[in-house]
Amino acid sequence: MIETKRLILKPLNYEQLIKYIKCDNSLEEELKLNKTSRTISPELKEAFEQTILLNVADKSKNYLYSTLWTAISKAENKMVGDLCIVGEPNAAGEIEIGYGTYEEFQNKGFMTEMVSGIIDWASTQPNVKSVIAATEKSNIASSKVLVKNKFIKTSETDTLLHWRLKLSNKA
Repeated sequence: MIETKRLILKPLNYEQLIKYIKCDNSLEEELKLNKTSRTISPELKEAFEQTILLNVADKSKNYLYSTLWTAISKAENKMVGDLCIVGEPNAAGEIEIGYGTYEEFQNKGFMTEMVSGIIDWASTQPNVKSVIAATEKSNIASSKVLVKNKFIKTSETDTLLHWRLKLSNKA
């Protein structure tokens, strides 16, 4: 678990991920949280089915690099968004992140704070040297989260911007 000024970042285990997918507030009940109105995008559902659940179930892998980390607002005792690390560090020491804020909590700085918390955590992991991310060009808010966390734009395609943050304490 990671704690920031306003958030608790909690990595979900396999059973909690199954409850998360149901969107029936069973996860919120288990975590003793207030109910959240959230939906799962088709893209996230596909990621769950094809990658996240398989990797979290694989005991040979560190599930922290594959699971969904949920952001819980301390003040509201509610889940406000999620972040996923897309696998263990690669040969270059990079981890990729993807994230989203639930609609009712957007534009309040929660995701900027959550990404900052994950960066702090990643800085303590021995094999992580950089954090990378990709954002849709049209998703200005997502790009702002990365800029505020000192990511540098490294390249772009017709639809995507690619970002990198080199961790300062790493060679």
